[in-house]
Amino acid sequence: MKPHRAILNKRLLAVWLLLFTVATSVDLYAQEPEEDEIDLLLDELFFNEQQFIDDILNAFNTYNFIYVNTSFYNNTFFSGRDSGIDQFSIVPQVSYYNSSGFNVSVSGILYETFEPNWDYTNVSVGYFNTMGKDKRVTYNAEYTRFFYADGWDTFTNSLSLGVGLRTKKRNLGTTLGISYLFGTDGSFQISSRTYANITIARQKKSVVKFRPKINFLIAQQTIALEQLNAQVTEPSTEIIYDDIFDLLNTQINLPFSISTKSWDFEAGYNINLPSPVKSETDLKTTGFFNLSVGYLLDLDKKTL
Repeated sequence: MKPHRAILNKRLLAVWLLLFTVATSVDLYAQEPEEDEIDLLLDELFFNEQQFIDDILNAFNTYNFIYVNTSFYNNTFFSGRDSGIDQFSIVPQVSYYNSSGFNVSVSGILYETFEPNWDYTNVSVGYFNTMGKDKRVTYNAEYTRFFYADGWDTFTNSLSLGVGLRTKKRNLGTTLGISYLFGTDGSFQISSRTYANITIARQKKSVVKFRPKINFLIAQQTIALEQLNAQVTEPSTEIIYDDIFDLLNTQINLPFSISTKSWDFEAGYNINLPSPVKSETDLKTTGFFNLSVGYLLDLDKKTL
């Protein structure tokens, strides 16, 4: 029999989903594309949120494209915590970006053992732009609608705002975002990301990159605690629910990518350092591998 999620895992899942959902876009200004531009673009469009999209599109004054990506994770963790079920997950995504700043993305997750296997589909609509002469400051806003296969309705919407700062060469940067999840219940989260973009090798038609990142997740969450009630004739255990707002997880991403002007391949290892809250003790460090492949379709490209 395939396992079903518990209510607590559902709430952890909703927080985890926001870590891996983004739709952003930017203003562009260069004339000739660099060999690693597609690498930078796919780094942003990849399902786990990253901040390189404007670098990849520097080659165009205007742009209008679709990006298709599929990612594989050899194990699944919720807010860095081990659910006790070893299972892989597959994440397909299709995104559309326009130079007006408008973007839309459709994605979902398929789990190996959950029932139903196709857990949810989400649709995101967003806006992304930059500020300053050097375009070193970025900002974005996004609305996401979640459609769960089993009808779960606790968190079906999210509103997100983010701001980022990077170096002039755009090889180092940091971002900060705040999100509000709502449905039949509501929850806030704050996430931050610091990243580097290191070129290892470059050929005429391809580039190899190492792009390490460290991510922090602070979120509101309801914890169920068991408490012994000894003030009655027959002592009994009762469940106490407590709302917290605390650091849930620190994640280190160590991805390598090989990119051309249209294709992008990535392989990486990810380390979760979950922070215990309330009654949690002895949380183990967890890790997983990820693989992804993506293709960019330029809708404005002229064909003979």
